[in-house]
Amino acid sequence: MIDAFARKIDYMRLSITDRCNLRCKYCMPEDVECISHDNVLRLEEMHRLCAIMAKLGVKTIRLTGGEPLVRKGWLDFARGIKGIEGVENITLTTNGILLEEHLEELKELGITKLNISLDTLNEGIYEKITGSNALADVLESITTALYIGMKVKINCVPLAGINDHEIIQIAQMAETLPIDVRFIEMMPTEVNGGLVPMPIADVMEMIKAHYPDLKDDSHFTTLPRGFGPAKYYKTTEMEGSIGFIASISDIFCSTCNRIRLSSDGFLTLCLHHRRGVDLKELLRGGASDAEIEEAVKVAIMAKPEKHHMKAEDGKEVNLKHMSRIGG
Repeated sequence: MIDAFARKIDYMRLSITDRCNLRCKYCMPEDVECISHDNVLRLEEMHRLCAIMAKLGVKTIRLTGGEPLVRKGWLDFARGIKGIEGVENITLTTNGILLEEHLEELKELGITKLNISLDTLNEGIYEKITGSNALADVLESITTALYIGMKVKINCVPLAGINDHEIIQIAQMAETLPIDVRFIEMMPTEVNGGLVPMPIADVMEMIKAHYPDLKDDSHFTTLPRGFGPAKYYKTTEMEGSIGFIASISDIFCSTCNRIRLSSDGFLTLCLHHRRGVDLKELLRGGASDAEIEEAVKVAIMAKPEKHHMKAEDGKEVNLKHMSRIGG
């Protein structure tokens, strides 16, 4: 699919559930209400939409949530979309708590690229951010995934006054492990728990001060790093790399190749824009595949040129619940 700004749209993030086994303050705090079961797409409905998207040119599907591993039947669903003609890559974003027991099955299925959320290496801070004491389970999942040869990216959201003193310690994981440690600017939402994001420029300054010989990853490889907007750096001594995603302060919309399908069937064209189309309504209203395809094509042409942090009335356009859209 090509949008109105000549961008090739070939990547879809699919939130298979808005439920999660954590309660991260910037994503899904305790008072967030989940979507009713009747309004969540059935897995066969999601499979149908994946097949339609693949026909339209989507080659990469990232399974997200909430936490995708809490959805019953998620692994069989992944097997199903793996067999869809045109789907070349299936990747997974997870908090890692339930991951270890499924790693061998994922590898056999060909899902070998994992994004694992990890904002801290301190048990107390982990519990403060997530409401859980499951840090050990996450670290064990990372260790096992690397041991069996999977490609792992760590997603860390830097938060002022919470984990900012751990930035270097977290970055140091890339020294001895073949992983990409990525620092991601927290996006503004209506339920951010009062947390204050650190600008990625400040994070980069800290890390470059610690690693004065840090160089752009292009000095070390010509291979593509992935399907997203992260900028990667490393040193000659590092096993892995350090990545930065400046979601707010550095607009990279001109290269955006993605769309997002929420667990209740809403196709979102941009995280910070209200445009989109309700595919669940079409699905359950008896629309044919051809009619759904046409609705998607029309929606893609309305994909905005860039995100708008300010709405027409001057108010900020914030996401309501990150857990519902899959990040």
